[in-house]
Amino acid sequence: MGDRPAVEDPLAFIRQCVTARGIYWSHHVNMRMRNRAITRRMILDTVDSYTIIESNPGDKYLPTYLVLARSGENAFHILFALDTAEKNVRVVTAYWPDPGRWHDNYETRKNR
Repeated sequence: MGDRPAVEDPLAFIRQCVTARGIYWSHHVNMRMRNRAITRRMILDTVDSYTIIESNPGDKYLPTYLVLARSGENAFHILFALDTAEKNVRVVTAYWPDPGRWHDNYETRKNR
């Protein structure tokens, strides 16, 4: 991880950054979200429902965490990269989980 400060509670860090609007959106993710009918507002408004379902703290550039978010009956995934040194998160992607690849709770991948 180099000189990146470790985060003891990644979920709390993600929630804090999203709530404080310490969040970066790439042009790529904005285009993807538009095509997938996921809005920034949905990501911001569901912060209290976030659950980390996969983690990769040793990812190449920044630690990444796949988060399940719920909005009413709907569930979607958000992949966050955590920049602990700069105290922000980056939305890498957001998508509706494919029922063919995820169990009904959308927290666990089906065997490949």
